[in-house]
Amino acid sequence: MGFFTSVRIIPYLMAVMVSVGIFRASGAMDFFISLLAPLTRITGIPAEVLPMAIIRPLSGGGAQGIMVEIFKTYGPDSCLGRIAATMNGATDTTLYILAVYFGSVGIKNTRHALPAGLIADLAGFIASVIAVKLLLM
Repeated sequence: MGFFTSVRIIPYLMAVMVSVGIFRASGAMDFFISLLAPLTRITGIPAEVLPMAIIRPLSGGGAQGIMVEIFKTYGPDSCLGRIAATMNGATDTTLYILAVYFGSVGIKNTRHALPAGLIADLAGFIASVIAVKLLLM
């Protein structure tokens, strides 16, 4: 039973992985970050963690890679490193879950699952920044 489920999941998993790769390689992520950076500066969210916030709903592995880059650049004990680690733990791979798990059982109409998941991710991102900044005061 588990083997057949795994085989059914493979096309959805590949679609998510390819789309994340295209999103990063095309420069679309950098463009999106440049659009959001002024807004995040006003709200106090560091622009350096925006790639993590954008990729995390799509791919856990991609988010891990971005988090490691932040650790290498700023250090794991820096404010940015702690925010990235907290974001990684406080959010989930919403689009991955919808594509893989819903797709493997044949659910076509996600209805409220997508907005609810993305709102929960946004709340997790904001809460991560606030929690880390409060704890470092």
